Amino acid sequence: MSLTVVGSIAFDAVETEGGKRDRLLGGAAVHFSLASSFLAETRIVGPVGDDFGAAEYAVLHDRGVITDDVEHVPGGKTFFWAGRYERDVNIRHTLQTDLNVFETFEPKLSQASRDADVLFLANIQPDLQRAVREQCAGARFSALDTMNLWIDIAHESLVKTIKTVDCLIVNDGEVKQLTDEPNLVRAARAVMELGPKVVVVKQGEYGSAMYTPEGVFGLPAYPTADVVDPTGAGDTFAGGFMGYVAAHADEEISDGLLRRAMAYGTALASFNVEAFGTERMQTLTPDEVNERVQELARVTVFDASPVPLRA
Repeated sequence: MSLTVVGSIAFDAVETEGGKRDRLLGGAAVHFSLASSFLAETRIVGPVGDDFGAAEYAVLHDRGVITDDVEHVPGGKTFFWAGRYERDVNIRHTLQTDLNVFETFEPKLSQASRDADVLFLANIQPDLQRAVREQCAGARFSALDTMNLWIDIAHESLVKTIKTVDCLIVNDGEVKQLTDEPNLVRAARAVMELGPKVVVVKQGEYGSAMYTPEGVFGLPAYPTADVVDPTGAGDTFAGGFMGYVAAHADEEISDGLLRRAMAYGTALASFNVEAFGTERMQTLTPDEVNERVQELARVTVFDASPVPLRA
């Protein structure tokens, strides 16, 4: 029933067609944990500096996120990222990246975090991900995310790490780059040959697809017209997906369970994009999440009864 996420805790500056924010709570582990905490007890592991104060902790604590393993680096500054989105929010420009305390981050997990039922390794250096995975050997389900940087400069280490987890959650471009395979289906199968039995491919506004030994399952993104800021949507999706798995620790990890997890990830991600940073997630209620999952189920059901076709 417990979940541990290891990754970045950050401040973001974001500019979109809808406005601008100079300082937002962000980072992969933050977006993930705000989503997963709707479903399961979540422990967050990551570094912060002196500029990360009571107000930021309160956002996490209000959602019940356990911050015992947040590492405060005295004299340090929290990871900072600034970006600008064009009118088409699929086009993003990174304006500034200051790793700060994240540059020398070496995850330190308490026994409670190591004992988690479910483990998510957010986007960090593959060697660090593998070290955390080894500390959490008892996790019944583990997954990781990565990015093109590590695929480029640490490919061998990344592949070695991917072999240790049950699930890979990446976007479509990354899985193709990782496997040097331009076809998405073949790319996902190539990842499964490395070891993971589940590959979840995020496709932004087009939804997501899951590849397992049972076959392929796809969901569209929830049809929201209120896209303000897509920052953190992929991490929010992963948080909903992994949170659902953690919430059902007494069930076999079946294809059906993972399909439902996809729906919760999709619904939660759709809320994340409706405001800047984590602002919408801070006001979100469980009833809203469940209502959106039900609506997603409604819009994806159709009658598949066969009809006579002309020869």
